[in-house]
Amino acid sequence: MIRAAASIVQDEIVVIGSQAVLAKYPDAPESLLVSAEVDVFPRSDPERSDEIDGAIGDGSRFHQTYDYYAHGVGPETVIAPAGWESRLLRLEVPTAQRGERAFVVAWCLEVHDLVLAKLAAGRPHDYEFAEEAIRSGLVDLRMLRRGIDLMPDSRRELVRERLARVLARTGSR
Repeated sequence: MIRAAASIVQDEIVVIGSQAVLAKYPDAPESLLVSAEVDVFPRSDPERSDEIDGAIGDGSRFHQTYDYYAHGVGPETVIAPAGWESRLLRLEVPTAQRGERAFVVAWCLEVHDLVLAKLAAGRPHDYEFAEEAIRSGLVDLRMLRRGIDLMPDSRRELVRERLARVLARTGSR
């Protein structure tokens, strides 16, 4: 997916959805990797995300062939702790072809920022993702709590409440 998106826009790719967990945890629990979509945008020119969506998005030939697709989004889609852009994790994805570059670059949302963004979104699958990340020990609870203080003012208390509910369901403190 990253290779395909990068080749469409000739740019590095930012991954902000659940699949960003793979940057730090390539062997993440399978339950965290069930999404058929990868939320991405071009790093240098996010406005071009619609080109990715059009070429390899939902319902595209790529989607029909591989049974997964890219969802071209923009950085404004992310409701995450302030400074999330500076905490993106660099991931070099090998290319299948020989040439000057042996890889394309993806920048992935850091896992604590990802979990807090999921809690801000608050869809059922977002709660499931947050619960599994906590149960699996992929996140540090102290870092999650500190990250809440960096959330946008309009979402801070909501995310704090949602984290408390998730922690109660997972038996975490």
